[in-house]
Amino acid sequence: MPEIKSKSTTGSQKMDPIKLQIRSNSRSTALFSRNPRQTKPLPYFIAVSIAISIALFVFVYTFLFSSKDSVKYSIIIDGGSTGTRIHVFSYKIDGDRNPVFDFKQGLGSLKVNPGLSVYAEDLEGAADLLKELLEFGRSKVPESQWGETEIRLMATAGLRLLDDEVQERILEQCRKVLRVSGFKFRDVWASVITGSDEGVYAWVVANYVLGTLGGNPQHTTGIIELGGASAQVTFFSTERMPSEFSRSIKFGNFTYSLYSHSFLHFGQNVAHNSLRESLINGDFSPAAESIHKETYIDPCTPKGYLPESSNLLLGSKGEKSKYVSEFQARGNFSECRTAALMLLQKGREKCSSGRCYLGSVFMPKLQGKFFATENFFYTSKFFRLHQKGSLSDLIMAGQRLCEEDWSKLKKKHPSLDEENLLRYCFSSAYIVALLHDSLEIALDDERLSFANQVNDIPLDWALGAFILQSTTNLDVQHTDWITNIINSDSTIFSIIAFSVILMFSAWSISKWRKPQLKTVYDLEKGRYIVTRIG
Repeated sequence: MPEIKSKSTTGSQKMDPIKLQIRSNSRSTALFSRNPRQTKPLPYFIAVSIAISIALFVFVYTFLFSSKDSVKYSIIIDGGSTGTRIHVFSYKIDGDRNPVFDFKQGLGSLKVNPGLSVYAEDLEGAADLLKELLEFGRSKVPESQWGETEIRLMATAGLRLLDDEVQERILEQCRKVLRVSGFKFRDVWASVITGSDEGVYAWVVANYVLGTLGGNPQHTTGIIELGGASAQVTFFSTERMPSEFSRSIKFGNFTYSLYSHSFLHFGQNVAHNSLRESLINGDFSPAAESIHKETYIDPCTPKGYLPESSNLLLGSKGEKSKYVSEFQARGNFSECRTAALMLLQKGREKCSSGRCYLGSVFMPKLQGKFFATENFFYTSKFFRLHQKGSLSDLIMAGQRLCEEDWSKLKKKHPSLDEENLLRYCFSSAYIVALLHDSLEIALDDERLSFANQVNDIPLDWALGAFILQSTTNLDVQHTDWITNIINSDSTIFSIIAFSVILMFSAWSISKWRKPQLKTVYDLEKGRYIVTRIG
C-alpha cells in the first residue's frame, strides 16, 4: 500500500502541471466570458462621455449663440416738465453677447403735451395720456415680443417739484395702466428719477456717441443741460467730492468718477417766472429810474410788449391784474444779465464748502470739454449761432433782440409762438450769466459747444438710461451662466476642457466599478474558483 500511495502521489505530481495548464486556459476563458460585469468594456464609457459632451456643446451653443443678431426692444417714457415722451429702442445681440445699438435706424419716439405734473387733480387724464403713448409703443414692437420688452416710466423735474404724496398718486395711476400694457413691467420701474441720474444718463449717451465711453476718463466730455425746471451739470473730475455729489460709473475697463448735480428751480422757464416774482416783490430794481415805485420795470422784455394776465404764472387774479397794469418793458440786455445773475447767486452766502458757483451748492472747477444742451442749444439755434459759437457772439445777438421793439420782432418771426419769442431776450442774458458770470467759462472758450445731437444722434438722457440698462442686463445674464462661458473666445476651450474632464471621470468610474478578480485552482475540490480582490 505505501508503494501504491507513493505512485499515486508521484503521478499526481507529474500530471498536475499539465492538467493545471490545460484547465487554467479553458476554465479561465469560460469563467470570464460568463461574468456579466465585463459586458461593458471601457469603449462603452468613452462613447457615453462623447455623447454627453456633444449634447453639452449643442446646449451651450444654443444658449450663447441662438440669439445672435436677434432684435430686442426696450421702452422708456420720459415724464418731463413740459411734455411726456415715449422712446422705443431696438438693438441686436452679437455673437459675443454684447448689445449692438443702431440709434439712427432703431429710434422711435412720440411726445404729447403736457407733462404729468399737471394731472395732480386729474388722475384719469394722466391715464389717458399714457394710453395714447402705449398705442404708439405697441405699433413699434412686434406683438410676439411685448412680454419680453421692458417698459419704464422715468419722471423728471416736473414731478420733482411736487410734494411726495402728489408724486405717488400720479405714479400709482400710471402703474395701473402699465401693468396691463402687455409689456414687461414692475412697479419700481415707474419712479421720479433724481436730477443727478438725469445728468449721468445725458453724460453716458454723449460719450458713447463720441466713442470716449470705455476709454480714458480725461478724454470724456461733460454735460451742462438747461431744462425748463432745472439745470444739470455732469463731468469727470479728479477732485475729491462730498459723497452726495459723486457718482461712479463703470463701463468697459474704466471707472469714471463724476460730479453730477441738478440745480432745481434754475431751469430757464422757472427762472424766468422767478424774475417776474422778484420784480413784484421789489427784490430787483433796475439802475434806470422808475416812473413810481409801483411800476414793475422788466429789463428782460423787449420794449412795447404788454403782458396778458392769463399767461402769467403768478398768484391771485388781483395780483396778475396789478402786475399787468403797472408793467413796463424796458428791453435792456445788461440789466437783464444782472437780474439773471442775482437769481443764480441767491443764497451763495450760505456756501459752506467755499466752492459754490451756483447758489450755495458745492461744485468742483470745470474740467475738459463740454456740451451745452437743451435750452442752451435752442437759444443758440434761434440766434443762428454756430455749434462752436462763442458767448461773445451770444451777447451781441442778445443785445440786438432785447433792444428791438416788440412789434418789429413779431413781424420778423411770424411763425414763432409769442410766449417762446418773448423768452429769448431773457434766455440769452440768463445763459451768459450762468456759463460766464457763474461757472467762469471764458467768453471765447473753444471747449464749449452748443449741441443737442452728435452724428445725428440726439443727446437725450433717456438714450443714456437705455444704454446703461441694456449693458447691465446682459452682464447679469452672463454672470448667471457658469460664470461662464463669459466670452466667445473662451467658450470652445471651456467645452473641450469640460469634455476631457468628463471622459476622464467616466474612465475613472469605470475602473473603480470594474471588479478585480483572481482565478485559483482548488486542489481539494478539483476545480477553479474565481475570487474578488479587496
